[in-house]
Amino acid sequence: MYRSLRSLRRHLRLRPIVGLLLGAMLLPLLGSWYVASATAQQRYTEAAQVPQQRVAIVFGAGVRPDGRLSRMLAERVQAASDLYQAGRVEKLLMTGDNGRVEYDEVTAMKRYATELGVRAEDITLDYAGFSTYESCLRAKDIFGVAEAVLVTQRFHLPRAVYTCQVLGIAATGLGTPDWGIYRDDLLVQYTLRESLATLKALWDVHVTR
Repeated sequence: MYRSLRSLRRHLRLRPIVGLLLGAMLLPLLGSWYVASATAQQRYTEAAQVPQQRVAIVFGAGVRPDGRLSRMLAERVQAASDLYQAGRVEKLLMTGDNGRVEYDEVTAMKRYATELGVRAEDITLDYAGFSTYESCLRAKDIFGVAEAVLVTQRFHLPRAVYTCQVLGIAATGLGTPDWGIYRDDLLVQYTLRESLATLKALWDVHVTR
């Protein structure tokens, strides 16, 4: 009997801990599901599906020490350039990290876009797009963007579209391929990290904004 009581007490003590652990696992999943559902009608996988907009916002994603774009970033710029060449957008807003003198995502993005045929005068650079939230906020408040198509990988697109929409931009999005293109183990890492980032984004736009 005493052994049963001790086991019961131990079980009762563990229940709150188990509940907290389950909540910690479920919250990011629920947040990601909510954001994906809320933006499903505004996300596209093909350039031809994207409604015409004046501006495409291209999010930074890493530049190598020699100034070359990472593969993900090159594909974002390529997709935005395709939209431009097809007449789906008129201007490109490159937003990324230039927080250090020796590191400049957006100038490298512009250089690659001009190599792909985008006119330099149709490219605007945001040197302080240090996060998706900051990129969306600055696009609205600093650059006066009211409507835009966002260009990024598909795993990142729901958060980007949702964040820009809540901050006041009528945003749609073009998602470049990811699964089947990059290594599965990397995409698992990116997806897990994205679920946490989505939870933070919900907090940022609805609580701390």
